[in-house]
Amino acid sequence: MRVAIADDGTLFREGLVMLLAAAGHDVVAAHDGGDELLVTLDAEQVDIAILDIRMPPGEEGGLVTARRIRAQFPDIGLLMLSHYAESHFLRAMLEIGTEAIGYRLKERIAGVQMLNDTLQRIHAREIVIEPVLASRLIEIGEHRDGAMAGLGERELDVLRLMAEGRANRSIAEQLFVSVKAVEKHVASLFVKLEIPGDATMHHRRVLAVLSYLQAQKVGGAGR
Repeated sequence: MRVAIADDGTLFREGLVMLLAAAGHDVVAAHDGGDELLVTLDAEQVDIAILDIRMPPGEEGGLVTARRIRAQFPDIGLLMLSHYAESHFLRAMLEIGTEAIGYRLKERIAGVQMLNDTLQRIHAREIVIEPVLASRLIEIGEHRDGAMAGLGERELDVLRLMAEGRANRSIAEQLFVSVKAVEKHVASLFVKLEIPGDATMHHRRVLAVLSYLQAQKVGGAGR
Protein backbone atom coordinates (compact mmCIF):
# COMPACT_ATOMS: atom_id res chain seq x y z
CA MET A 1 0.00 0.00 0.00
CA ARG A 2 0.99 3.62 -0.49
CA VAL A 3 1.08 5.31 2.90
CA ALA A 4 1.68 8.88 4.06
CA ILE A 5 2.50 9.77 7.68
CA ALA A 6 2.09 12.86 9.85
CA ASP A 7 3.53 12.70 13.38
CA ASP A 8 5.52 15.37 15.22
CA GLY A 9 7.47 12.80 17.24
CA THR A 10 10.68 12.37 15.25
CA LEU A 11 11.78 9.04 16.71
CA PHE A 12 8.33 7.45 16.42
CA ARG A 13 7.85 8.81 12.89
CA GLU A 14 11.20 7.47 11.70
CA GLY A 15 10.57 4.13 13.39
CA LEU A 16 7.17 3.86 11.72
CA VAL A 17 8.71 4.59 8.32
CA MET A 18 11.19 1.75 8.85
CA LEU A 19 8.45 -0.61 10.05
CA LEU A 20 6.23 0.14 7.05
CA ALA A 21 9.12 -0.28 4.63
CA ALA A 22 10.06 -3.61 6.24
CA ALA A 23 6.44 -4.74 5.79
CA GLY A 24 6.63 -3.96 2.07
CA HIS A 25 4.60 -0.75 2.03
CA ASP A 26 5.54 2.34 0.04
CA VAL A 27 5.95 5.34 2.35
CA VAL A 28 5.14 8.28 0.09
CA ALA A 29 6.00 10.95 2.68
CA ALA A 30 6.50 11.46 6.42
CA HIS A 31 5.73 14.89 7.88
CA ASP A 32 5.59 16.46 11.33
CA GLY A 33 2.27 18.24 10.78
CA GLY A 34 -1.09 18.01 9.09
CA ASP A 35 -0.72 20.94 6.68
CA GLU A 36 2.27 19.34 4.98
CA LEU A 37 0.42 16.02 4.77
CA LEU A 38 -2.49 17.65 2.93
CA VAL A 39 -0.09 19.09 0.36
CA THR A 40 1.30 15.59 -0.25
CA LEU A 41 -2.15 14.05 -0.61
CA ASP A 42 -3.03 16.67 -3.19
CA ALA A 43 0.01 15.72 -5.28
CA GLU A 44 0.44 11.97 -4.71
CA GLN A 45 -1.68 8.83 -4.82
CA VAL A 46 -2.06 7.56 -1.26
CA ASP A 47 -4.11 4.62 0.04
CA ILE A 48 -3.91 5.35 3.77
CA ALA A 49 -2.87 8.39 5.80
CA ILE A 50 -1.48 7.72 9.29
CA LEU A 51 -1.92 10.62 11.70
CA ASP A 52 -0.92 11.36 15.28
CA ILE A 53 -3.98 12.75 17.07
CA ARG A 54 -1.90 15.24 19.07
CA MET A 55 0.18 17.12 16.52
CA PRO A 56 0.22 20.51 14.75
CA PRO A 57 -1.85 22.41 13.87
CA GLY A 58 -3.31 22.81 17.38
CA GLU A 59 -3.46 20.44 20.36
CA GLU A 60 -5.49 17.81 18.47
CA GLY A 61 -4.31 18.65 14.97
CA GLY A 62 -4.56 15.05 13.83
CA LEU A 63 -8.33 15.12 14.20
CA VAL A 64 -8.54 18.49 12.43
CA THR A 65 -6.43 17.14 9.58
CA ALA A 66 -8.43 13.91 9.40
CA ARG A 67 -11.66 15.89 8.96
CA ARG A 68 -10.08 17.85 6.12
CA ILE A 69 -8.76 14.69 4.48
CA ARG A 70 -12.13 12.94 4.66
CA ALA A 71 -13.82 16.01 3.13
CA GLN A 72 -11.26 16.46 0.33
CA PHE A 73 -10.09 12.88 -0.27
CA PRO A 74 -12.92 10.54 0.85
CA ASP A 75 -11.30 7.44 -0.69
CA ILE A 76 -8.16 7.69 1.46
CA GLY A 77 -8.18 5.50 4.56
CA LEU A 78 -7.34 7.09 7.90
CA LEU A 79 -5.41 5.58 10.81
CA MET A 80 -5.42 7.73 13.94
CA LEU A 81 -2.68 7.07 16.50
CA SER A 82 -2.30 8.11 20.12
CA HIS A 83 -0.43 7.16 23.27
CA TYR A 84 -3.76 7.29 25.10
CA ALA A 85 -7.03 5.36 24.88
CA GLU A 86 -9.50 8.22 25.18
CA SER A 87 -13.22 7.76 24.51
CA HIS A 88 -13.63 11.39 23.43
CA PHE A 89 -11.02 10.80 20.71
CA LEU A 90 -13.07 7.82 19.56
CA ARG A 91 -16.28 9.83 19.50
CA ALA A 92 -14.52 12.49 17.43
CA MET A 93 -13.28 9.82 15.03
CA LEU A 94 -16.79 8.39 14.61
CA GLU A 95 -18.01 11.85 13.70
CA ILE A 96 -15.42 11.91 10.91
CA GLY A 97 -16.60 8.59 9.51
CA THR A 98 -17.31 4.94 10.13
CA GLU A 99 -15.63 3.40 7.08
CA ALA A 100 -11.95 3.04 6.20
CA ILE A 101 -10.88 4.54 9.49
CA GLY A 102 -9.14 3.36 12.65
CA TYR A 103 -7.90 4.38 16.10
CA ARG A 104 -4.91 2.51 17.51
CA LEU A 105 -2.51 2.99 20.41
CA LYS A 106 1.04 3.65 19.25
CA GLU A 107 2.45 0.88 21.41
CA ARG A 108 0.09 -1.64 19.80
CA ILE A 109 1.21 -1.10 16.20
CA ALA A 110 4.90 -1.55 16.94
CA GLY A 111 4.87 -4.97 15.27
CA VAL A 112 4.59 -5.79 11.57
CA GLN A 113 1.70 -8.25 11.98
CA MET A 114 -0.54 -5.90 13.97
CA LEU A 115 0.29 -2.97 11.72
CA ASN A 116 -0.44 -4.97 8.57
CA ASP A 117 -3.72 -6.29 9.97
CA THR A 118 -4.82 -2.76 10.84
CA LEU A 119 -3.89 -1.33 7.44
CA GLN A 120 -5.53 -4.18 5.54
CA ARG A 121 -8.79 -3.79 7.45
CA ILE A 122 -8.86 -0.04 6.88
CA HIS A 123 -8.05 -0.58 3.20
CA ALA A 124 -11.03 -2.98 3.08
CA ARG A 125 -13.20 -0.04 4.27
CA GLU A 126 -13.63 -1.41 7.81
CA ILE A 127 -13.57 0.57 11.04
CA VAL A 128 -10.80 -0.51 13.44
CA ILE A 129 -10.92 0.37 17.14
CA GLU A 130 -8.24 -0.33 19.73
CA PRO A 131 -9.43 -3.36 21.76
CA VAL A 132 -8.46 -1.88 25.14
CA LEU A 133 -10.62 1.15 24.33
CA ALA A 134 -13.50 -0.91 22.97
CA SER A 135 -13.58 -2.88 26.21
CA ARG A 136 -14.23 0.36 28.09
CA LEU A 137 -17.12 1.44 25.91
CA ILE A 138 -19.63 -0.43 27.99
CA GLU A 139 -19.97 -0.74 31.75
CA ILE A 140 -20.90 -4.30 32.66
CA GLY A 141 -21.33 -3.51 36.35
CA GLU A 142 -23.27 -0.85 38.24
CA HIS A 143 -23.32 1.71 35.42
CA ARG A 144 -25.03 -0.56 32.91
CA ASP A 145 -28.70 0.39 32.60
CA GLY A 146 -31.59 0.76 30.17
CA ALA A 147 -31.58 -1.38 27.04
CA MET A 148 -27.91 -2.27 27.54
CA ALA A 149 -28.78 -4.00 30.82
CA GLY A 150 -30.90 -6.50 28.89
CA LEU A 151 -27.93 -7.90 26.99
CA GLY A 152 -26.53 -11.25 28.04
CA GLU A 153 -22.83 -11.75 28.68
CA ARG A 154 -22.26 -13.43 25.30
CA GLU A 155 -24.12 -10.60 23.54
CA LEU A 156 -21.87 -8.14 25.35
CA ASP A 157 -18.83 -10.08 24.15
CA VAL A 158 -20.13 -9.88 20.58
CA LEU A 159 -20.87 -6.16 20.92
CA ARG A 160 -17.40 -5.48 22.32
CA LEU A 161 -15.82 -7.16 19.29
CA MET A 162 -18.20 -5.34 16.96
CA ALA A 163 -16.92 -2.13 18.52
CA GLU A 164 -13.42 -3.16 17.43
CA GLY A 165 -14.74 -3.15 13.86
CA ARG A 166 -14.66 -6.94 13.47
CA ALA A 167 -16.86 -8.82 11.02
CA ASN A 168 -18.93 -11.83 12.11
CA ARG A 169 -16.34 -14.39 11.00
CA SER A 170 -13.61 -12.68 12.99
CA ILE A 171 -15.91 -12.46 16.03
CA ALA A 172 -16.64 -16.18 15.74
CA GLU A 173 -12.91 -16.95 15.68
CA GLN A 174 -12.28 -14.78 18.74
CA LEU A 175 -15.11 -16.39 20.73
CA PHE A 176 -14.58 -19.96 19.42
CA VAL A 177 -18.17 -20.25 18.22
CA SER A 178 -19.81 -20.68 14.82
CA VAL A 179 -20.58 -17.77 12.49
CA LYS A 180 -24.27 -18.72 12.75
CA ALA A 181 -24.13 -18.36 16.53
CA VAL A 182 -22.62 -14.89 16.13
CA GLU A 183 -25.34 -13.94 13.63
CA LYS A 184 -28.00 -14.96 16.17
CA HIS A 185 -26.37 -12.89 18.91
CA VAL A 186 -26.08 -9.89 16.59
CA ALA A 187 -29.73 -10.14 15.59
CA SER A 188 -30.75 -10.45 19.25
CA LEU A 189 -28.78 -7.41 20.41
CA PHE A 190 -30.20 -5.36 17.52
CA VAL A 191 -33.67 -6.12 18.86
CA LYS A 192 -32.76 -5.45 22.49
CA LEU A 193 -31.06 -2.16 21.61
CA GLU A 194 -34.07 -1.21 19.46
CA ILE A 195 -31.96 -0.60 16.38
CA PRO A 196 -34.27 -0.11 13.37
CA GLY A 197 -34.52 -2.95 10.93
CA ASP A 198 -34.83 -0.67 7.89
CA ALA A 199 -31.20 0.48 8.16
CA THR A 200 -28.44 -1.27 6.25
CA MET A 201 -26.48 -3.96 8.10
CA HIS A 202 -23.39 -1.72 8.19
CA HIS A 203 -25.28 1.17 9.74
CA ARG A 204 -27.05 -1.09 12.22
CA ARG A 205 -23.64 -2.23 13.44
CA VAL A 206 -22.47 1.37 13.73
CA LEU A 207 -25.62 2.26 15.69
CA ALA A 208 -24.85 -0.62 18.06
CA VAL A 209 -21.34 0.75 18.60
CA LEU A 210 -22.79 4.21 19.25
CA SER A 211 -25.07 2.65 21.89
CA TYR A 212 -21.90 1.21 23.38
CA LEU A 213 -20.37 4.68 23.50
CA GLN A 214 -23.47 6.18 25.06
CA ALA A 215 -23.41 3.57 27.84
CA GLN A 216 -19.78 4.47 28.58
CA LYS A 217 -20.54 8.18 28.55
CA VAL A 218 -23.47 7.81 30.98
CA GLY A 219 -21.49 5.47 33.21
CA GLY A 220 -18.51 7.84 33.30
CA ALA A 221 -20.73 10.77 34.27
CA GLY A 222 -21.96 8.86 37.29
CA ARG A 223 -18.52 8.26 38.72
